[in-house]
Amino acid sequence: MRRWYLLMHRKTYLVGIVGGSASGKTMFLRELVARIPPKTCAVVSQDNYYRNIDEQERDKRGIPNFDLPTAIHRDLLYDDIAKLLRGESIVRTEYTFNERDRLGHLITTEPSHVIIVEGLFIFHYEEIRNLLDLRVFIDADIELCRIRRIERDQRERGYAPDFTAYQRTNHVLPAYQHFILPYREQSHLIVANHGAYAKGLEVIADHITAQIRA
Repeated sequence: MRRWYLLMHRKTYLVGIVGGSASGKTMFLRELVARIPPKTCAVVSQDNYYRNIDEQERDKRGIPNFDLPTAIHRDLLYDDIAKLLRGESIVRTEYTFNERDRLGHLITTEPSHVIIVEGLFIFHYEEIRNLLDLRVFIDADIELCRIRRIERDQRERGYAPDFTAYQRTNHVLPAYQHFILPYREQSHLIVANHGAYAKGLEVIADHITAQIRA
């Protein structure tokens, strides 16, 4: 009961983490959460709000483009963040990308002192951007992102390198230029991830921990 009382009488600190595809957002987030005091942080991933494939816009070759802001259930994402800020728990089904034979498990997220929202378009969605107390941009070398994406898509999603290259040229890079990069300079903190981000991670973890203990 004491934990719920404190949550209802203490302002939640909302953090947004944005970066281009394969910039290292997921790894950075995982290490960040590990440095924050236990049971004080909740995480919301934009990935779990993708629309079904039959709802996605398609390019001139008829290939679904998942790198557009419209690829996400924007309203549902906002509503769930609002619920957490009101002290309500949320339940979402894990998005499994092209693993059609695997059912995503249910993810229950409880309200907490700190909520971290991560994803490509978190800053582009104005109604979400305006809620954020801290905006963090993960900045990574474009060529390094290309290599990381090819490796990840082969390992985790079974995509051939040629298909990944097509997506990168026709979907990923245009999306980065139009919907992600313009918000870099509007971020409170920019973390360079050109191979290592230890110092940036330390600064943000210490800052969030200070908010929890304030």
